[in-house]
Amino acid sequence: MRVTQSVEAGGLDLNLLLALDVLLEEQSVRGAARRLHLSEPATSRTLGRIRKALGDPILVRAGRAMVPTPYALSVRAEVGAVVERARALFAASGPSDLRTVARTFTVLGQDAHAAQLGPALLARAGREAPLTRLRFLNESHVDAPTLREGVADLEIGVIGAVHPEVRTEHVLDDRMLGVVRAGHPLLRGRLTRRRFATEADHLVVSRRGRLHGPVDTALAEHGLRRRVVAGVGTYTASLFVLRDTDLVGLVGARSRVLAESLGLVTFDVPLRLPPLSLGLAWHPRHDADPAHAWLRGCVRDLLLDRSG
Repeated sequence: MRVTQSVEAGGLDLNLLLALDVLLEEQSVRGAARRLHLSEPATSRTLGRIRKALGDPILVRAGRAMVPTPYALSVRAEVGAVVERARALFAASGPSDLRTVARTFTVLGQDAHAAQLGPALLARAGREAPLTRLRFLNESHVDAPTLREGVADLEIGVIGAVHPEVRTEHVLDDRMLGVVRAGHPLLRGRLTRRRFATEADHLVVSRRGRLHGPVDTALAEHGLRRRVVAGVGTYTASLFVLRDTDLVGLVGARSRVLAESLGLVTFDVPLRLPPLSLGLAWHPRHDADPAHAWLRGCVRDLLLDRSG
């Protein structure tokens, strides 16, 4: 959205809101000037007006870079949410040509989703919405209202607890596979539950740092325990650890290609494990936004195409 006419409310130029959103995202006067189609001096003057209006420096020098102040960080999500609502308002009656949409979309999910979906999603965006940019954020170890606060536009993956107003959509069910390096001793002979549990040490993936999961619950039902010796925060990181050790890990079936690209071997786990329900989540303020609907459709299509 580019505001071409100054609109004032209570003496405040609302164009400053759009400029503030871009400045906080770029954390650079030069980068913001490019996106706002302004000169650097003009953007610098706009930053000065924002500082005067808000009574805060907003961005300050830290070496060669500029960093947001604590106040700027506290209002960043709210500023982004207001700008998104304004975009949706104008999009409802404005042109729907995606080739003219200049947006940055933030997608939240595991790094494996970025690795798998990123190339195809970028290629499709280049064809259908060439002025858009994609930013992938990894899941945090703590749950935060990222969709409500506008930090992320779309969440993909296993959707956990969400706020009541957040929209969710189930796309597919995935299943977990075991994964080890090529030539691993566990691959020789018939794999039983006991062999899986006792003949190798295990690596778990948990963004919260947990060392216990559904596999342990399933093993306990058969009177078995495994030895977990390490944990990492993401599946992609786990694959590199598994490649160079004799540890046993897990990976979603739809991530099999990613594992095999590193020379790893996947296998069926001899346990009844619960399915992984993969889906989308977004805030309802994006419901009427054609560009966001396009993004949801792209991700949905790619998830289904790569269901493994």
